[in-house]
Amino acid sequence: MSRKKDKSKPLPILENITIADFAAEGKSIARVDNMVIFVEGAVPQDVVDLQIVYKKKSYMEAIPVKFHAYSPKRADSFCEHFGVCGGCKWQNLAYAEQIAYKQQQVVDALTRIGKIELPTCNPIIGSAETKFYRNKLDYSFSNKRWLTTDEIQKEDLGSLNALGFHVPKRYDKILDIKNCYLQPEPSNSIRLALKKFALDNNLPFFDIKLHTGFFRNLIIRTANTGEVMVLLTFFENDQVAIEKTMQFLKNTFPQITSLLYAHNPKGNDTINDLEIKLFHGNLYLTETMEDLQFRVSAKSFFQTNSAQAYQLYKVARDFANLTGNEIVYDLYTGTGTIANFVAKKAKYVIGLEYVAEAIEDAKINSQINKITNTEFYAGDMKDLLNENFMQNHPKPDVIITDPPRAGMHEDVVKMLLQIEAQKIVYVSCNPATQARDLAWLDAKYAVKIVQPVDMFPHTHHVENVVLLEKR
Repeated sequence: MSRKKDKSKPLPILENITIADFAAEGKSIARVDNMVIFVEGAVPQDVVDLQIVYKKKSYMEAIPVKFHAYSPKRADSFCEHFGVCGGCKWQNLAYAEQIAYKQQQVVDALTRIGKIELPTCNPIIGSAETKFYRNKLDYSFSNKRWLTTDEIQKEDLGSLNALGFHVPKRYDKILDIKNCYLQPEPSNSIRLALKKFALDNNLPFFDIKLHTGFFRNLIIRTANTGEVMVLLTFFENDQVAIEKTMQFLKNTFPQITSLLYAHNPKGNDTINDLEIKLFHGNLYLTETMEDLQFRVSAKSFFQTNSAQAYQLYKVARDFANLTGNEIVYDLYTGTGTIANFVAKKAKYVIGLEYVAEAIEDAKINSQINKITNTEFYAGDMKDLLNENFMQNHPKPDVIITDPPRAGMHEDVVKMLLQIEAQKIVYVSCNPATQARDLAWLDAKYAVKIVQPVDMFPHTHHVENVVLLEKR
């Protein structure tokens, strides 16, 4: 007769454990008796006592409960929300160490997952700015904010309304943000003023579980031109309250150049299928790069670190090494940033993208920059880039691809192998899925150059650009 495990038995505390290395998703690794332990909140060379919180046959997960010695690689965190927010998990690690681990992350992914022959990886391109580097932040309203451990002990919890970020692994809890170091002003001021306005006017915050309330989401974009976009989404379509709110923002923040809103009664927060309404200013803002202008609308994707996006695109352009005679395909083109960025050195550029609104921006971006050798198409990449498309368009000499984190669909990779362009420049925000795709492409392509770029300081995320040449 089998005996059930006693789930009430407390998990052990392991004492004086030295953190060995970093793992995926910003966690650290310790090893005890050949058991791998994934640790939140510690950095390599910390010596800690670990409380095991999850146990499996092959690994365990733990949190540090006591520090005996701090690592020389540590740095002082600068944000009051560090350790709870989850947005900048590496604030406690010196930046030089961050980018060293990111470079190693790229090498490990390409070698362990891709398992293909690789050249030596170029030194990572770090970010000149490690604070206030983002041009876009998404905030959520909630009437049941996340309570910290200290707050739970208090009798008076104050207001439970919050305007901030989702707590990791808790879709239904929002951490109220006092100050965020990710986006420059007026981002913090707009968020704080809007929250005070909502409270002063007794306008209800969204209930994520019950789907009730007025305020739902806030998106703020800031451009390197100084332009500011604010998009508010409301769950309830109360036109009087909407008018009052939008007028408040317009009057209080004259620097807002694009003031937008939308009604979202859906079960999710996505905006791609919503009607975006203009309250004041323009439907877009403008980013600049070299002598180019890029128009970005509310639904369009644009790299969220503008300065590092420029470094990334320069790498892609250098890898393409265009002479003016090449046909270039830019897959997942977004608002046509890479397509227009390389167009002056190409014979012709064709951009493909899923979001139709982004394609319209891409076309406008060519027009306003007087670029006449581009063409753009909207559609699901695996359905758009097919044999029929190739029969009606010139074969590319160079393909630049910048897919989302999931990487390229297998059908897209198969099509690339069928097209047989001389070069593929693969820009990735996820080295793991990039490695998988490179393994597929290895049948006909060899990796010639690997160049990591850090777009997101204080996080474990890293971009990587790879040049492939046809064998």
